[in-house]
Amino acid sequence: MKKILVCTDGSDYAQECCQYAAWLAGRTGAEIDLLYLTDIRQFEVPFIADLSGSLGIQPYQDIMSQLQELERKKALMIEESSRKVLASGGLQEGVNFHHRTGLLVDCLGDFEDDADLVMLGKRGENANFASEHLGSTMERVLRASKKPCLVTSRKFKEIGKVILAYDGGQSCRKALQYLTVAGREAMSDIDFHIVTVVENGDETFAQKNLAEAETISQAAGYTPVCQMLRGHVEESLSDYVEKEGIDLLVMGAYGHTRIRYLLIGSTTTATLRHCKVPVLCFR
Repeated sequence: MKKILVCTDGSDYAQECCQYAAWLAGRTGAEIDLLYLTDIRQFEVPFIADLSGSLGIQPYQDIMSQLQELERKKALMIEESSRKVLASGGLQEGVNFHHRTGLLVDCLGDFEDDADLVMLGKRGENANFASEHLGSTMERVLRASKKPCLVTSRKFKEIGKVILAYDGGQSCRKALQYLTVAGREAMSDIDFHIVTVVENGDETFAQKNLAEAETISQAAGYTPVCQMLRGHVEESLSDYVEKEGIDLLVMGAYGHTRIRYLLIGSTTTATLRHCKVPVLCFR
């Protein structure tokens, strides 16, 4: 792992994300790219746009300049606080800060090509006002990113136990390959669990998938704990994570069709909402 892209908005969740980034970089020697986006939509809301008509063009331009200057100062504060968090985790060099104006999903491609991992908090700066809702930006990033995405939780904890939710699908195979190759240096001493969940139907296929994942992980040097769970995926995974004291959940993300997502929602979204630990997602 050579570079980690950390998306930050200065929120409490983002600061905890920086702690996880420092922990990972300390184990892998990776550089950190910090990315803060000034949301362009805040300059386009009706109230701001109407000012040009009610105040005249010159006062409107003055207000826009003041808003942009405030954003510049906010970016400097976020950079300073993020660097302090990384430094407290032992990372003082190899950190780059980037400030852009736009939408994160649109700018992501400019930065993620050089990154091995994208990191962001589960919720953003409005988390305290909508504690039961996932960050909308987080969901859009997970759907758009081509790289593995680590969604971090509210409170940092060193990763000692990892669980892989495996169903034999393409995204799960990518996750297993990542853990046994690219992520092996960071996870060499972890307690590794592999589970598959059977909601309804034949368990034979699930057992075959579990055996396949066990063989691959053993070849990479892991000694995994393998379990077949029964029930709804998100509830079964969440219960297992809590019962076993898991620190990181690894899973495939958004594998359903768009029509299925619109009709019944997404297992990925439900799992992210239920689990109180970081989730590493693969498409």
